[in-house]
Amino acid sequence: MTEDIKIVANNRKANFEYFIMEKFEAGLALQGTEIKSIRAGQVSIQEAYVDIQDGKEAWLIESHIAPYEQASRFNHDPKRKRKLLLHKKQIAELWNNVRIKGMTVVPLRMYLKDGRAKIEIALAKGKKAYDKRATIAKRDEARSSERAARIR
Repeated sequence: MTEDIKIVANNRKANFEYFIMEKFEAGLALQGTEIKSIRAGQVSIQEAYVDIQDGKEAWLIESHIAPYEQASRFNHDPKRKRKLLLHKKQIAELWNNVRIKGMTVVPLRMYLKDGRAKIEIALAKGKKAYDKRATIAKRDEARSSERAARIR
């Protein structure tokens, strides 16, 4: 059985801003029109973050799912907070790392897996300015070596 995955949204900025420590897959509790907008690819998770309340619930905040045009007055609020569906042990692990170690939880990508909307979240630690400069230098070096290989 192969898993049919269609990536809907990527948070490319997360890999630049944070060191990714551990990844988790979470489901999303959505309203009816939201899944239709997700399937149409009208999603942005660039400014989104995950908030864990009292170590019991995880919420996706500031993600933007565009209103579904055909829904008229039954539409959803595009910026509403959405509950993440995780196991209790996963929520507890995230909560402890955020509370004790000063890490953060960021969304990496949103995708459709077997017709259901899933979001990949990661436990991350913020990069300092010099870490970001090193990342840029490494990326530029890879590009220049790629160009040189292409020319040869």
